Amino acid sequence: MSAKNWCKFILLGTIWGSSFLWIKIALQEVGPLTLVTFRAGFATLGLLAVALVKHPKIHKADIWILAFLGFFNIALPIALICWSETHISSGMAAILNSTVPLFTILIAPLFLKDEHLTRRRILGLLLGFGGVIVLMSNQLDEGDALKAVGVITMLIAAASYAVSGIFTRKMTVGMKPEAQSLGQMGTAFLFILPASLSFEAPFHFPTLAISYVALLWLGLLGSCVATLLWFSLVASVGPTRTSMTTYIFPLVGVLLGLIFLGERVDWRLAVGGVLIILAVVLVNSQKRLFTKKETFPLVENLEQEND
Repeated sequence: MSAKNWCKFILLGTIWGSSFLWIKIALQEVGPLTLVTFRAGFATLGLLAVALVKHPKIHKADIWILAFLGFFNIALPIALICWSETHISSGMAAILNSTVPLFTILIAPLFLKDEHLTRRRILGLLLGFGGVIVLMSNQLDEGDALKAVGVITMLIAAASYAVSGIFTRKMTVGMKPEAQSLGQMGTAFLFILPASLSFEAPFHFPTLAISYVALLWLGLLGSCVATLLWFSLVASVGPTRTSMTTYIFPLVGVLLGLIFLGERVDWRLAVGGVLIILAVVLVNSQKRLFTKKETFPLVENLEQEND
C-alpha cells in the first residue's frame, strides 16, 4: 500500500479499536439502542458539516444502496456490539470483531473478480486469527449462557461488516466517500431512532460528563471520521485489505485496558500482538513470498488513481 493508505489504515484501526472502551463507558448510563442513536446522530451532524464543504451528490438511484449499508454496516452491527458489551468485556468484543477478515476472505471471491483466496491471504488469515485466539485464550469463563450469546452476536456483527465491505466495493463504484458516509449514516439514524424509542422507552439523556465524552468520541471519530476513512480505503485497496484493520482492534483494546483499567500484561499480549501485526503486514505487502509473486493488479491501479 502507499504511505497515505498505510496512515489511513493505522488511524482507522486505532480509532475503531478504542471504540470498544468508549462503548463500555457509555453503556453505564444508556441502553445499547440509545447509544447507537446518539452515535449515529452525532456522526450525521459531523457528516453534514463535511457536506457543506465538499457538496457531495446523492442520486435517487443510490438511496437503496445507502439504506442497505445504513442497516448492515451501521445500525445492525453496532447495536449487536453494544448489546454484546453488556455481557462481555470490551477487550473480548474487540477480539471477536477481528473475525471480519475471516468472513471477508471467504465471501469476497464469490462476488469480486479481483479478490482471490491466495496463499498469502490464507497465511495472513491464519497468523492473524492465531493471534486473536492467543489474546482471547483466557477471556471466556465456562457456564455463562449470556456471555456465550454475546460472543455469537459479536460474530454476527462481524459477518455483517464483511458483507457490507464486499457490497460497498461492488455497488458504490464512482460514489464519493462523503456521499457514501452521509447517506448510510443518515439512513442508519432513521432505522435506529424508532427502535430505541420503542424498546428502550422512556428515552433519557445521560447525566455524567464522561458519558457525553464517550458518545461524542463514538459519533464524531468512531463513526464520522472512521466511516470516511473506511470508504476511502475500500475504494483504494479493496474490502479484504481494509477488513484487516480489525486485527489491530485486540491489540488496541488490550493496551487501553492496561493503561486505563490496570489490567495485567502477560505473554498473551506479546505473542498475540506480534502475530496480529505480522498478519496485517503480510496481507498488505507486495514483496515476494512464494516462488511466484502474488499481485493484485486492479487494487494496485486503484491505489495509483487515489494517490
